[in-house]
Amino acid sequence: MDWLNEPPTWEHHGDTLVVTAGPGTDFWRRTHYGFIRDNGHLYGHRVTGDFSAEVLVRGAYAAQYDQAGLMVRVDETTWLKCGIELVDGRQQASAVVTREFSDWSVVPLAGSPAALTLRVQRTGDALEVRYAVDGGPEELLRLAHLPMGESVLVGPMCAAPDGPGFVARFEGFVVRGLSGTSASFHASSTGAMGTR
Repeated sequence: MDWLNEPPTWEHHGDTLVVTAGPGTDFWRRTHYGFIRDNGHLYGHRVTGDFSAEVLVRGAYAAQYDQAGLMVRVDETTWLKCGIELVDGRQQASAVVTREFSDWSVVPLAGSPAALTLRVQRTGDALEVRYAVDGGPEELLRLAHLPMGESVLVGPMCAAPDGPGFVARFEGFVVRGLSGTSASFHASSTGAMGTR
């Protein structure tokens, strides 16, 4: 796994990745706000063909739009990100689908969940996003069309568009190829640590 926009600090132990999102970071293209930002943090694994990716996310969300979750990325103009995003002081299950322009949807979460489990499944050019709050039942968040070609980058992402940055924790990330292959934090880079 490799970084797209390496964060200010990060640690990776076993199946856990702890990241400090840098200030002024985001993934967004044009819609409503007019700007393009492609400087959020993605710890990506290249996957070919259909797959299912899963991770448990925790975050010390504090500022507007603090966000952490999973990303599926073709390039800077074609991608999906999903996870928790803090909007107007409330945690939201969030999904952004970008095909040159970003398309955002949110579902308010009750209280401030300690953790959110995310699962993204690719079948051809379709991406299905599901989430579960604090180990509860799985809910469908989004079913989207995204032209992807054969391979994409998949992995944990986080960003802090408006605030000074925050700490996000990702546990148990795994990608399973629907043809039987798999990759995870533990298998691919046990004990890797970084700081910048």
